[in-house]
Amino acid sequence: MSSTLIIIPAYNESQNLPHVVPILQQTLPDADILVVDDHSSDATNAVARRLGTQVVRLPNNLGYGGAVQTGFRYGAQHRYDFGIMMDADGQHDPTCVPSVLAPVRAGQCDVAVGSRFMGEMTYHASFVRRLGMRLFATISSWLTGNTVTDTTSGFQAMTGEVMAFFAEENYPSDYPDADTLIMLHYAGFRVQEVPVTMHDRLSGTSMHGSSFKAIYYIVKMSLSITIVFFRHYTRAGSAREDNEAPTTT
Repeated sequence: MSSTLIIIPAYNESQNLPHVVPILQQTLPDADILVVDDHSSDATNAVARRLGTQVVRLPNNLGYGGAVQTGFRYGAQHRYDFGIMMDADGQHDPTCVPSVLAPVRAGQCDVAVGSRFMGEMTYHASFVRRLGMRLFATISSWLTGNTVTDTTSGFQAMTGEVMAFFAEENYPSDYPDADTLIMLHYAGFRVQEVPVTMHDRLSGTSMHGSSFKAIYYIVKMSLSITIVFFRHYTRAGSAREDNEAPTTT
């Protein structure tokens, strides 16, 4: 078994997988590829198997985050040393995978996030989406004390310990972005960004497609970050009280 697992959440991606998986297999031939089929209504399952990947088909549609966490649980259960998370739609350039994985394998960080703003973005994002990206990059940088440029990137590499952490922790069901980066910081994991190239999806509809979805994303992410922030400081406060409590003899 390989030490590295590439996790690809997929919902109705039968047309895109044949363009993504073969390049991955050539770029990182020593890695195992897991397609998590989020109860697709098309031939995603059959196409993924035909391409030679491992496949987990979910009995119900869990959403992007649910599919990703399924991949983390698979990776933790099978004791992979490293995990790579990337999209099935062609947005994440497969040739950038070695660059994203390199700092994690070298022990420089626990999580490497591929940043389109440090690298190249070959498509135009809407104004509302760009506004959300900039807003949450600023908030994440402030809360973590580190410069964050791309909080919405689902192109990430991580250690087995991080996969195990997310396999057990509450993981967002739809947009695991800035909130998970802040959660990682509070848990003591080292996060680093690396430049990557991102493209527009090859075919199909993005989960951030409409202006309504972009606005929903901003509102939802604001609430999620607030919950992560207060949960952390509630736990920290409880820990301090336990340490300061007088002992009796």
